[in-house]
Amino acid sequence: MLQNDLLLYTPLKERVQQTSIIIKELKSEIGKNIIGQEYMVERLLIALLGGGHILLEGVPGLAKTLAAKTLATAIDASFSRIQFTPDLLPSDITGTSIFNMDTNEFLPKKGPVFANFVLADEINRAPEKVQSALLEAMQEKQVTIGEHTYKLKPPFIVLATQNPVEQHGTYTLPEAQLDRFMLKVVVDYPQLDEERLIMRHNHKVGLNITKPVLTVEQILEMSKLVNDIYMDEKIENYILNIIFSTRYPARFGLPQLQNYIKNGASPRGSINLATAARACAFLNERDYVTPEDVKEVHADILRHRIGLTYAADAENLTQDDILKEIINHVPVP
Repeated sequence: MLQNDLLLYTPLKERVQQTSIIIKELKSEIGKNIIGQEYMVERLLIALLGGGHILLEGVPGLAKTLAAKTLATAIDASFSRIQFTPDLLPSDITGTSIFNMDTNEFLPKKGPVFANFVLADEINRAPEKVQSALLEAMQEKQVTIGEHTYKLKPPFIVLATQNPVEQHGTYTLPEAQLDRFMLKVVVDYPQLDEERLIMRHNHKVGLNITKPVLTVEQILEMSKLVNDIYMDEKIENYILNIIFSTRYPARFGLPQLQNYIKNGASPRGSINLATAARACAFLNERDYVTPEDVKEVHADILRHRIGLTYAADAENLTQDDILKEIINHVPVP
């Protein structure tokens, strides 16, 4: 009997524990180059297990690009990097059609988006026209070039980095694009002791060569396993109450937020919050979801899906402030 067949007959809890060994190897490989930033690495793994896209936001120099590249390199899959600049064109991402004079026909020249892992570096350095070139690929997992549409091979994950929008030369990402990211992670400075280790590591060793420890097949199998993680109906209701509180705060006992929220989270918020909670449970070697899993990931899933009013801006309120009040108010099952 094949190994995959044996796994089908293994209890879910044992399958989760067995597979967690591979995740530990992946973490170890990433840790050779990424010191500290455990929060960011955990979120990258949640995106990997959930098959979703991730947006890392922070000032330059916080290892956002290095972390995304290290994760992609630690997997034996195709990888491409796109450096977003103001003069980038949509065809530089998706590809274009080239006329072949010998055959008298147009042939597709596929762009860097045709890879399992696409690193969109400093994505908000390019205007909206360029950013929108990723919309079809991120949602439908396909790319249209001319009259032809091409499916992207799974897994397909966009790992994007961006600088804070207040910085010079940045553009705000369109809401439609933001909503396609499973997570938006705000990356902060490392702690003092962590930065001391970073300084020593780069002085003595420099960057290590990252070796692949995972295959595409293993990623797809782990994603299926994450989908099998048990979620009770009470947890589902908990997620829905959080989502609907962002849309209709007054109905859920939060009238004070009514004037601050312009638009709440879309149904993608519900889907991704459930998926991320399952991935969080998986990383904790559990075969079931708890309310703590939902709390752990809710801000990263929802902060980019909530639109704020001018009243919120005037009072210096952020999406995280709104979500903190919601998560403290919604009853925990």
